Amino acid sequence: MPLFGTDGVRGLANGILTADLALSLAQATAVVLGQGRSAEARRAQGRRTSVVIGRDPRISGEFLSAAVSAGLAASGIDVYDAGVIPTPGLAFLVADRDADFGVMVSASHNPAPDNGIKIFARGGVKLPDVVEQRIEEALQGPKLLPTGGDVGRIKRFADAEDRYVVHLLQSLPHRLDGIHVVLDCAHGAAAGVSPETFRDAGATVTVIGADPDGVNINDGVGSTHLEQLSAAVVRVGADVGIAHDGDADRCLAVDAQGRVVDGDQIMAILASSMKERGRLKDDTLVATVMSNLGLHVAMRERGITVLQAAVGDRYVLELMDEGGYSLGGEQSGHVIMSDYATTGDGLLTGLHLVAEMARTGKTLAELASIMTVYPQVLINVKNVDRERVSDEGVQQAVREVEAELGDTGRVLLRASGTEQLVRVMVEAADEESAQRYAEQLAEVVRERIGL
Repeated sequence: MPLFGTDGVRGLANGILTADLALSLAQATAVVLGQGRSAEARRAQGRRTSVVIGRDPRISGEFLSAAVSAGLAASGIDVYDAGVIPTPGLAFLVADRDADFGVMVSASHNPAPDNGIKIFARGGVKLPDVVEQRIEEALQGPKLLPTGGDVGRIKRFADAEDRYVVHLLQSLPHRLDGIHVVLDCAHGAAAGVSPETFRDAGATVTVIGADPDGVNINDGVGSTHLEQLSAAVVRVGADVGIAHDGDADRCLAVDAQGRVVDGDQIMAILASSMKERGRLKDDTLVATVMSNLGLHVAMRERGITVLQAAVGDRYVLELMDEGGYSLGGEQSGHVIMSDYATTGDGLLTGLHLVAEMARTGKTLAELASIMTVYPQVLINVKNVDRERVSDEGVQQAVREVEAELGDTGRVLLRASGTEQLVRVMVEAADEESAQRYAEQLAEVVRERIGL
C-alpha cells in the first residue's frame, strides 16, 4: 500500500505515523529534494540547502516536527522552523525564503489523534506523484550522513508569521473597515494569525475556536462544524462569519442570518468580482466534478467558463497550472487564488470574500444570491465491485435519469479509491426529486455490481 495519499502521509500519530517514520521520511526527502540541480547550483554559489518547516498545534506535532527537523539536519540541510502556522503560510514562506523545499506537519481537518506530513517543492508547490514515489523508494536506500560543519543547523524562523501577514494584506483589493467578522479558527493553526490579519485589514473581529490546547483541534468547531459559528454571528449581530479548518487551507462562511455559504458560492462571488475587475484569467474558473450545478448555471449567465477537475485540490491545481488560470477550488472550501498562493488558503479566501462585501457595499447574502444551490443528494453504496462502475446496466440507468432531469439536474457516479464503494450523487431542482433519483440509481448499482 502506498505511503503517500492524496495529500501527503497521514494517519494516527504513534500508530501509522511514528517518530521513526517521520525521521526516515525526512532523510529520504533530503536525498530526493536536497540533491537536485537547483541545490547543486546553490552549493556552487556557497549557499546551503535549506527547508522551512511548520506545524499545526496538535500535540503530536511537537515530537513529529522535532523528528523531521532531526532527519533533515542530520542530512546536511538547514532547517528554518516556523512553528505553528497555517499550511498555506508555510507554502508561501518556502517561496519567500527561496528555500529548496518545505515540510508541514498537520492532519488538516482530521481529529487531534491523527497527524500528517505534507511536503512542498521549491516555490511552495505540492509534489507530483512521481516525486512522492521517489521519496518512498528512497526510504530503503542510503542516507546522507555528513559530518563536522557539513551537518545542518536548526534555526527559529522568527518573523515567519509577520511575513505571511504582510503578504495577505498586500493582496487585498479593498480594506475591511466597517464590517464585523466572526472568525472560527478551529482551535488550529489560524488561531493566532487570522484574527490579527483581519483586524489589521480594518475589520471588527469576534473570535471563537482560538484556544488550542493540543487536543481540541477541529473538535466541534471549524469548517466541518459550522453550528457554533452560525450561532455566534447571529448572537453578536455580525455581518459575516468565516470558518477555517485545522491547518487553515479551507474557508467556509455564514451570512448575517447564520446561513452557510459554501465553497461553490464563495467561488461564484470571487469569480464574478475578478471578471468585473479584469483579474479572472480567460474568464475561466476551475472547479471539480462535485461542484454544484448551480455554480455552472450562475457562471454561464455571467460569461464565465467552468472547467471540471477530479475531486481533490491537487487536481484543481494541476488543471489551473495547465492553463495558467487564476481561480479554482472545491465545494469544501479549498479555494486557490493563484495570483497570490500556490495552494488553498483559508485566510486569503476569507479576506477577499469580506473585501468584496466592503467594495460593493452588499451583504454576503446578496452576493451569494447570484448562485442558486441545487439540492444535492449523495448516497454511498457499499459492498459493491467499484471496478464495474461502468457496467452497461448501471450506465443505462444513469442515462435514463439524466434524460428525465434534462437541464434541471445532474448525475455523477464515482468509485471510491480505497473501498468497495460507489458514490451516487444526484442534483435536481427540488430535494424530493434528487432523493428519489439517487435512491433509484443506488438500487440499480446494488443489483448490478453488488458483491
